[in-house]
Amino acid sequence: MKKILLGATALTLCAGFSSAAYAEFTLNILHINDFHSRFGPITGTDSNCDVETDAAGECFGGIARLKTAIDTKRAELDGQNVVLVDAGDQFQGSLFYTQYRSEIIAEFANDLGIEVMAVGNHEFDDGPEELAAFLEAANFPIISGNTNVENEPLLAGKLEGTYVLDVGGEKIGFVSALAEDTDETSSPGDGVEFDDTITSLRTQVDALTAAGVNKIIALTHVGYTQDLQIAANVPGIDVVVGGHSHTLLSNTDEAAAGPYPTMVNNPDGAEVPVVTAGAYAKYLGDLVVTWDDEGNVISAEGAPIIMDASVEPYEAYVTRLAELEEPIQALMAEVIGTTTEPLEGSREVCRVQECSMGNLLADAILDRVADQGATIAFQNGGGIRSSIDAGDITMGEVLTVLPFSNTLATVEISGADVIDALENGVSDIENGAGRFAQVAGLKYSYTLANPAGERISDVMVRGEGDEWVPIDEEATYKIVTNNYVRGGGDGYGTFAEGDNAYDFGPPLEQVVADYIAKQGGTYTPYTDGRITVVE
Repeated sequence: MKKILLGATALTLCAGFSSAAYAEFTLNILHINDFHSRFGPITGTDSNCDVETDAAGECFGGIARLKTAIDTKRAELDGQNVVLVDAGDQFQGSLFYTQYRSEIIAEFANDLGIEVMAVGNHEFDDGPEELAAFLEAANFPIISGNTNVENEPLLAGKLEGTYVLDVGGEKIGFVSALAEDTDETSSPGDGVEFDDTITSLRTQVDALTAAGVNKIIALTHVGYTQDLQIAANVPGIDVVVGGHSHTLLSNTDEAAAGPYPTMVNNPDGAEVPVVTAGAYAKYLGDLVVTWDDEGNVISAEGAPIIMDASVEPYEAYVTRLAELEEPIQALMAEVIGTTTEPLEGSREVCRVQECSMGNLLADAILDRVADQGATIAFQNGGGIRSSIDAGDITMGEVLTVLPFSNTLATVEISGADVIDALENGVSDIENGAGRFAQVAGLKYSYTLANPAGERISDVMVRGEGDEWVPIDEEATYKIVTNNYVRGGGDGYGTFAEGDNAYDFGPPLEQVVADYIAKQGGTYTPYTDGRITVVE
C-alpha cells in the first residue's frame, strides 16, 4: 500500500499523479474515536469492569475485544479495500495512561494496524512533549490540518495536515481538523495555534483536488455538531469520520444521537455521510462507501459493531495487559470507601445538569479549603471522566474519574465574575462541552433557549446561618476549583484573571479519598437542586 504524505497547509502539492478511475470503487472504513486509554473492559456506565463482571458477560470494549473485531472484519473482507482510522483522543482516561503515557498507546495502536489518525485535544494534555514522543513512536501518520505547530520546536515539521493512501489502485485523500478551543481544553503551549476549521478544510480539499485526488475523507476531532457543519459547508469532502463529542450514531439504538451514517447535503447538492462511533472502544465503526468512476459517492451504509461479550478478547492482548497492570494493581485495588448507590459521572448527564459525581467532587474540594475562606466550588464537567458503581470505591476508580493529575486551586473574584464564569459554563451546552459547571456553595438556573451569554439566572450563595441569598456582584468571593480551570482551561478566563491565585494544592483524587474517609468511609450520592434547568 503506497503512502504519500502532504504538508500541513497542503499548498505545495505536486499534481503529477493521476487518480483516474474506470469503475466503481468501494472502500470499507473501520473507525474508532475517543478511546481514552480504556485498554481494559468497561461496564454499561463506562466505569472500570472487574474480572467477575466481565466473566459474567456484562462488560464491553477493551483493547483485546477491539483487536478481535478488527482482525475478524479484515478476514471477512479479505481481498476487498479496507482502511482502519482513528479520529483522535487516545491519550488520558485510565491508570494505563497515568503509568505509561504514550508508550503503551503506540504499542497497541501500531499492532492494531491503524493507518491514519487525527490528533485529539487530549493528545496535548501533557504538553507538546508527549505528543512529540507519540509521533516518534507511531508507525502510522497522525494528522491535524488546522493545527499550526511551526512555532513549537518539538512539533515543527513533524505534524502533517493531510495524507494520501493508495488503496486498491485508488488514491484516498484524508483532510483533518482539531477543535479550535484546544488551547482551552488542553495544554498545547504558547507555540501552537488553531486555525479556523472550515477555512482550513477548504484549503486542504482544494490542494488535494488540484493534485488529482477525487476521493476525500475528513478525519476530524471537532464533535458531531461541527462535523455536520463541515459536511454542509466544505465542497469536495466525500465522507466525514469524526470524534470529540463521544457521539453514538445508530439505526437501531434509541439512545443514538442520529442515524449511521447521518447524510448531509453539501454545497454541490451531494449527500455526505457523517459517522462517529461513541467512545472507549465500546463500538467499532464500520462504514462501506462506494464512489462512481467520477469520484462521486453513490452509496454509504453500515453500522457500529458493539464490543460486547459476544466478541472474544484477543488472548495475547489479555496477557500483555496483565503484565502491564502489575505495577499499578496495588494502587488500583486500594479501597478508599463505599458508595451506597451508583455515582453518576457520565458526560451525557454531568455536562448538562447537576449530577451526583459532580456534587461529590465539588463538595469535597470546597470542604478541603472552607477553613481558608473559600465559599464556592467549581468543577468542570469535562474533568469528570467516569461513573462509579455501588459498593466499594477503589483508588483506581477515583483516578479513572479524575485522570488528569489536577491539583486543588483557589482564586478570588467578584460576584459579577462568578456569574460570568457560570455563563461560560453553559455557553456551549448544545455540544456537550466540558466547561459545564458542577458547583458547591452556590445555586444557579440556566435557560437553554436564551442565547449564550444570557442564560444564567437566580444565582444564590450561602449567607449567614446557611441561608441562601442572592449573589452580591460587588463582593469578593474565594473560589476553589482545579488548577486546569483556575488557569483558564475550558474557557474560564475569568479565573485566570482573578486575584491571589494558588494552583498547588493536593491532588484531586486524594482530596476525594480524604473527604469520603471524613464521612466515615461510606458515602450516599445525592442531588439537591443546586442547578435548575429552566424550560
